[in-house]
Amino acid sequence: MAKPKIATTSLAGCFGCHMSLLDIDERILALAEIVDFDKSPLDDIKTFTGRCAVGLIEGGCAHEENVEVLRDFRKHCDVLISVGDCAISGGIPAMRNMVPLQECLQEAYVDGPSVHNPAGVPPNDPDIPLMLDKVYPAHEVVKIDYHLPGCPPPADMLWEALVALLNNKPLDLPYELVKYD
Repeated sequence: MAKPKIATTSLAGCFGCHMSLLDIDERILALAEIVDFDKSPLDDIKTFTGRCAVGLIEGGCAHEENVEVLRDFRKHCDVLISVGDCAISGGIPAMRNMVPLQECLQEAYVDGPSVHNPAGVPPNDPDIPLMLDKVYPAHEVVKIDYHLPGCPPPADMLWEALVALLNNKPLDLPYELVKYD
């Protein structure tokens, strides 16, 4: 019987949630025994190879490519999990939501103190995804089944959540894993 597949992606975030997943340490070997990793930066598979039992989403949606990737994950994953504060609320990238997009682009690419841009024009190459008016949390773009909070969520939280879901058990994480002091 084929092992269930897990897919992961990092949208507008810092990759810290993926690092937390790797922080399950030797349990990553136990995880690899019971699942196959599909589309993920962890294995460098760029496209889905089939249906996935679980998709882990890190980061929010800051540009049109993030939205496309997130919608593709929803289409290919039975269970979709927002992992970390950026996926759940926009996190640090959403700080730009307080400033109009054009002002952000002007500061980042033209007026910033370390910017060297003699043309004085923000990049507009067609290969660069168009920025959204704001950074959106994942659940404002697609249906999300579970949220694992933290910046990043603890490795034990990710482990417990995956083990429960892969064993068709309810996701009932102990208080010790979801509390923050």
